[in-house]
Amino acid sequence: MLNWSEIHTVLLDMDGTLLDLHYDNYFWREHLPRRYAEKHRLPIDAAKSDLLSHYQRKEGSLDWYCVDYWSRTLGMDIAQLKTEVQHLIAVQPQVADFLDYLRYLGKTVCLVTNAHPKSLRLKLDKTALGKHFDRIICAHSVGMPKEQPGFWDQVQAIQPFDKDHCVLIDDSLPVLRAAQRYGMRYLVAITQPDSRQPATPVAEFAAIHRFVEIMPNHPLAR
Repeated sequence: MLNWSEIHTVLLDMDGTLLDLHYDNYFWREHLPRRYAEKHRLPIDAAKSDLLSHYQRKEGSLDWYCVDYWSRTLGMDIAQLKTEVQHLIAVQPQVADFLDYLRYLGKTVCLVTNAHPKSLRLKLDKTALGKHFDRIICAHSVGMPKEQPGFWDQVQAIQPFDKDHCVLIDDSLPVLRAAQRYGMRYLVAITQPDSRQPATPVAEFAAIHRFVEIMPNHPLAR
C-alpha cells in the first residue's frame, strides 16, 4: 500500500486515527446531553435533539471543533466537562509501535489536528504521545479546519513538505478529499475510528483497519 522509501513526511490526524473516537462520540452524544438536560431540566431525548440541531449548523466549521465556542453558546464549561470522562481517552491499537516504526525509518512526523488546544492538551497529557512528533499543527492556530483546502497551504508555511513524498492518515473523508484536491499523493483512511462501532469499508482511498497493515517487516506484521 505504501512505499516508505518514497515518503519523507507523515501527517497524522489525532481523534479517530491515533486515538479512539469513542471518547469524543460519547462526550458529544451522551455526556454533554446529560449535563445539558440537567442544566435545563429537560428530558434527555429533548436535550439530545436540541444539541443535535446546534451540531448540524456548525459541522465542518472551526466552531464545531472549538471548546470556547461551545462553552459560550451553551453556557457550560466544556473543557471541565471533558475532564469528567477523560478515563475514556484511549490510544488506538499498535499506535505506539507505528510511531516508533516511523522514527526508526527516519520520517518527519507531524500531528495535524482539528482539536481545540484545550482538548489537545488534555489528550496529550493523558496519552504522552506528544514526544513522538516533530511538530504539532492545530487548526485553531491556522485559523481554519482541515476540511478547507487553504488549510494545507498554511501547513506548508509552517512545516514544508513535498506533496509527492508525503502521506496523510486520517479518519475523515472530507479531510482526505480536501488533501486530495490539494494534490497530496498518498492518502490513507481509517476504517474503524470508534472501537465501539463496526468498521466501515472505504472505497475512494487506501484504507487500513490497524497500523500493522502499513508496517512491512515489522514483528507485528509476521
